[in-house]
Amino acid sequence: MSSGKSARYNRFSGGPTSLHTPDVATGSRMETTFGPAFSAVTTITKADGTSTYKQHRRTPSSSSTLAYSPRDEEDSMEPLVFAEQPSVKLCCQLCCSVFKDPVITTCGHTFCRRCALKSEKCPVDNAKLTVVVNNIAVAEQIGELSIHCRHGCRAAGVGKPTVFEVDPRGCPFTIKLSARKDHESSCDYRPVRCPNNPSCPPLLKMNLEAHLKECEHIKCPHSKCTFIGNQDTYETHLETCRFEGLKEFLQQTDDRFHEMHVALAQKDQEIAFLRSMLGKLSEKIDQLEKSLELKFDVLDENQSKLSEDLMEFRRDASMLNDELSHINARLNMGILGSYDPQQIFKCKGTFVGHQGPVWCLCVYSMGDLLFSGSSDKTIKVWDTCTTYKCQKTLEGHDGIVLALCIQGCKLYSGSADCTIIVWDIQNLQKVNTIRAHDNPVCTLVSSHNMLFSGSLKAIKVWDIVGTELKLKKELTGLNHWVRALVAAQSYLYSGSYQTIKIWDIRTLDCIHVLQTSGGSVYSIAVTNHHIVCGTYENLIHVWDIDSKEQVRTLTGHVGTVYALAVISTPDQTKVFSASYDRSLRVWSMDNMICTQTLLRHQGSVTALAVSRGRLFSGAVDSTVKVWTC
Repeated sequence: MSSGKSARYNRFSGGPTSLHTPDVATGSRMETTFGPAFSAVTTITKADGTSTYKQHRRTPSSSSTLAYSPRDEEDSMEPLVFAEQPSVKLCCQLCCSVFKDPVITTCGHTFCRRCALKSEKCPVDNAKLTVVVNNIAVAEQIGELSIHCRHGCRAAGVGKPTVFEVDPRGCPFTIKLSARKDHESSCDYRPVRCPNNPSCPPLLKMNLEAHLKECEHIKCPHSKCTFIGNQDTYETHLETCRFEGLKEFLQQTDDRFHEMHVALAQKDQEIAFLRSMLGKLSEKIDQLEKSLELKFDVLDENQSKLSEDLMEFRRDASMLNDELSHINARLNMGILGSYDPQQIFKCKGTFVGHQGPVWCLCVYSMGDLLFSGSSDKTIKVWDTCTTYKCQKTLEGHDGIVLALCIQGCKLYSGSADCTIIVWDIQNLQKVNTIRAHDNPVCTLVSSHNMLFSGSLKAIKVWDIVGTELKLKKELTGLNHWVRALVAAQSYLYSGSYQTIKIWDIRTLDCIHVLQTSGGSVYSIAVTNHHIVCGTYENLIHVWDIDSKEQVRTLTGHVGTVYALAVISTPDQTKVFSASYDRSLRVWSMDNMICTQTLLRHQGSVTALAVSRGRLFSGAVDSTVKVWTC
């Protein structure tokens, strides 16, 4: 898999993001829906016809099952009657009618273009609606729906001008919606007017030829001739018409007039184009003048500000020199004791074996085993003490392995196939499979002999009874995908869209809510003194664990912060962050600064785990790296 931002991998859909493309079609950066992108349509297949549009004979008893009505005054009043009830999945949730010009919006759902432009918020998740791209797949499926020819439909009744039903006296054919225009333009039931005289009664196309043989209003083809008669007298008149001899001259004159008219129209277009270009050029010149003035103003401001900054920098440099001189003097006197250099983490090795991106890591410290879950639907078991090789590959999931968790001697794995599998760590065998959620299982954590699983807008609490999981409660009130769960002491911390909820594990009640910024919360870590979270928009927020007040926002990453991990010693606490920008960063929580940036992965870094002072990192490049001081 490529590792650039343009090929960003959707860890919960199993492939490149399709419904939310990074923000896919706009110039601004937009959060991709980090979850399964299921299609909102169902393919409807009918087999009968062999022509470019399918034709099916019907009887009056096979009347329509659904009438499509225009949604507002701007829509045409053409009847659209479906031969069979369309699937509700092909209907817009805003106007409750079959999709018309379906588009995908920023929230990942599909709506009619007109509905999306008129509505401000998504009815599903209340997100702001912005059109991203046409939904070609849905448009093609709607084009395959069978409808009755418009010339076989009529108004349903008085007072219902926009509701239609099948007319048993009309066209008996059903056609594909995509082939409607081709059929109706040549339909024998299409109303036509007599070309001889508009005062003739309305006709059907199938009757036009017979009418022309009997029509009494045939005019001479020469506009200046006043003859009107039937077919027999028409042919006789042409032999004696005085304008017939001038036919060729009149035709040439008409052709010349037509050529002059076309040339005049072209000249008008050219003049209009030149006027338009002249107007745009004038606007461009005005804009350039204004831009130039603004740039000169900004340049003057920056020059004065730079002078002030330079003076301040010189003052700071002087103060730093004084401080360094003071510290050197104290060191020479032995007041500060021995110097302890900053710990530096280095990459000591790489585990290679997965055939897809690594999304989760978990360490079993009793046996020095590392478990890694991947897009290749497997879990690999690595020896981190002696052989440093893959001990076994666990297979059982039908989707991407997204989450791993250990409780006692049992390993729990969550997947995009919506299941949780229980594994016995002693013999590395599968012992149970639970259908846990209706959506992918994004994260797992265990505490107090309970397992917590996060998915779309829900957290399920399971009692661990041997190899069984008994559903105890479902925690709701969550606004988006739950991608991060952490259990610390007697509290559970859950992250979703711009929100961290703190739950009392004993009562399973929400006792506090922390509001964040920067989009969805992708990772959470808890230290002795702080709550730390990583967000979609590259930020790391830090709160005081006691007062619940935000104390700092750490910046430095240029991509989503996928994972956080903590290593604490009596002297200091370090937080490690993994990001879409392919880097890991080491943060000192004493002074809230980045002390080191680790760059060895060739793809986005998605997972972290720590054990015995070692740091393990998994990435989209399908590898797991080991870092130590």
